[in-house]
Amino acid sequence: MRILLIEDDERLAERTAEYLRTHEAVVEIVGEGVLGLERAGSGEHDIVLLDLMLPGIEGLDLCRKLRQRSKVPVIMLSARGDEVDRIVGLEVGADDYLPKPFSPRELLARIRAVLRRHESTGAVDGDILEVGPLTIDRARRTVVVSGNACELTAYQFDLLWVLTSQAERVLSRNQLHAQVRALRGEPPQEFDPTVDRSIDVHMSKVRQAMAAADTESSPGLGANLIKTVRGVGYVLSADA
Repeated sequence: MRILLIEDDERLAERTAEYLRTHEAVVEIVGEGVLGLERAGSGEHDIVLLDLMLPGIEGLDLCRKLRQRSKVPVIMLSARGDEVDRIVGLEVGADDYLPKPFSPRELLARIRAVLRRHESTGAVDGDILEVGPLTIDRARRTVVVSGNACELTAYQFDLLWVLTSQAERVLSRNQLHAQVRALRGEPPQEFDPTVDRSIDVHMSKVRQAMAAADTESSPGLGANLIKTVRGVGYVLSADA
């Protein structure tokens, strides 16, 4: 288990790393944001532990920039544990959020849970993801369902990529919108009451396109990958 710990509190970083190393983790510590972003995007780590308050680049911006180039799992660590910070952290792409002070045992448990979740998404090399009959290639911007090409607009492709890269995880409409904007390198947007309706319309069109790409031998498999979670948002899951 290769862990990158981006934390400017040296005592906390060393104490946390020491505990994780006793559980067979290889831990690299970086104390500021610019180098932290470089190392996080290197592809050399299984997970990133990211402090919210950092010199150079603060944690939210770092996570947002990282999500434009990598799907490495991220757990945010912060003394600012209020609900707004947790929501914003998750919306810019963090997989989990642990307020300080935290128990090293709880941190280790959360690390293992996040890694298990990512192992179940069906990700393959680089920018190609596979879940059930769906294959999505970010580099070529192609989507294949049951062996057939699926035609999507640029926004719909990015929306499906965000869902697929976090398969089995329920995402709110605001999370989806924020993560698509981050994926495109667009700045965060103030609250917009039209976002929910816009996401619903795009999601409906994605489902229609995936249904159209299904073969006669597997009708509905592609479209049924995306499930609505009433009152929350959407999840992409291979489970029936």
